[in-house]
Amino acid sequence: MSPSENHSEYDVRISVDTDAFPVDQANLYALIQHTLEQFGLRQAAVDVAVVDDAAMTDLHTQYFDSAETTDVISFDLSDERQQARCFEIIVNARQALRQARQRGHSPQAELALYLVHGLLHQLGYDDQTEQQARRMHRMEDQILRHSGCGSVYYSEPK
Repeated sequence: MSPSENHSEYDVRISVDTDAFPVDQANLYALIQHTLEQFGLRQAAVDVAVVDDAAMTDLHTQYFDSAETTDVISFDLSDERQQARCFEIIVNARQALRQARQRGHSPQAELALYLVHGLLHQLGYDDQTEQQARRMHRMEDQILRHSGCGSVYYSEPK
């Protein structure tokens, strides 16, 4: 069944507030759509902010009382009275650039990993235990392979 046949309604907004590297917004949009469809969500609003270290550190301090940068922060802002799910995901392009260099793949693929990771957290996945983390990382790589990024989390450094 194609996306147009399943009558899904997605409101996806992506803002890029960094110049770390050129961000392929169309690719991120398709990745979000694929992930939502895979989990059977028919209605969703997803706001994505692509930021740098300073903005991420500010947010991490504000919400988690930790004055350091991180790769992704995500929130489920859904209203129980509405059918549509509502997610906010903030991803760090500078962190993606650093990690991509270490892991030997593109910063766009690393950024895609962060986006999927944030979505999965809001869709019931966790990574607090080793078993949970393995399950989550397998799902991340499955989604990323399907979207053309390849296995990002388990990729070997070059």
